[in-house]
Amino acid sequence: MSTRREDGPGRKDGDRGPVPVGSAGSAGSAGSAEDAPSVGPVESVLDLLYAAPPSDFVSLRERHAGAARSAGRKEDARRLHAARRPTLAAWAANLLTRSLPEESRRFLELGRALREAYRALDADGLKELSAQRRSVVTALSRQAADLAREAGHPLSEGARREVESTLLAVLADPAAAEQWAGGRLTGSLTPPSEFPSGGGRAGPAPRERPTRPHVPPEGPAGDELAERRRRRRQEEQARAERAAERAAREAHDRRAEREDADAASRRAGDAVDRAREEVSAAERRLREAHAELARAERELGTAREREHTTAQALDRAEREARDAAREADRTAGRAERRDPRD
Repeated sequence: MSTRREDGPGRKDGDRGPVPVGSAGSAGSAGSAEDAPSVGPVESVLDLLYAAPPSDFVSLRERHAGAARSAGRKEDARRLHAARRPTLAAWAANLLTRSLPEESRRFLELGRALREAYRALDADGLKELSAQRRSVVTALSRQAADLAREAGHPLSEGARREVESTLLAVLADPAAAEQWAGGRLTGSLTPPSEFPSGGGRAGPAPRERPTRPHVPPEGPAGDELAERRRRRRQEEQARAERAAERAAREAHDRRAEREDADAASRRAGDAVDRAREEVSAAERRLREAHAELARAERELGTAREREHTTAQALDRAEREARDAAREADRTAGRAERRDPRD
């Protein structure tokens, strides 16, 4: 099986290799570029696009393409508009080259050593390097998942497997290694069934059953028949290539939609969890408020009862005071009437 090439627009020859952290393609610069579309070199803008999360890719691409058109750079605008959005797994693989340039360089060197050992049929070297390959692929795929999660776009289990598939392809296929180093993959890469033999020794060719050679008719009729067949084969090949390209685009779009749906589902699940927590907190606060209301109502009842008791006591005291005043008045009147001076 050969490597499936689904990389984005390639870089120029002078731009090969992992993108250093802090370059125009670093993930940290995507946000500022969204606020102010760049009219700089198209390669830098493409690096920036492929550093942005897939969910932001299309809007960013159209903003930068529009800026290029407004600046009169029609070819740059065409290239930007033709850039394909990466899947989440491809974006995470690209993120490795930007965030971990030194580890990416060593990984590419491991791939070259593995392919050289395979070509040289070095059994000991292959055994040692294969063990290293397994551990490095596992470690890098885990780092890619960590980087994606830190950027707010966690990978599903399927996406992590696609990252591992891409890394295995990078080790086995120099073309895949070149694509990954460019940092513009749009889809995952599939490793070949075995390492390419390159210039190594080839085994004996399988024996084929002899068949009777077909002898075309001679003369103009034979030439015309051969030409028709050649044109028919070319047309069939062109139709097959167009169908394969349409199918690849459709599959890429469906994968991107699935990843968007997965991400939306995760965000919705997080929102539901947060809402449940808020509801639980609100219910707890409501229970506490009900308890506080019950305490306040009890205190109010006690206070009103005390007020009523106090009012009754006041009424009695006032009546007693009035009665005492009247009695004092009567006593004073009787005393005046008994006074002998009168």
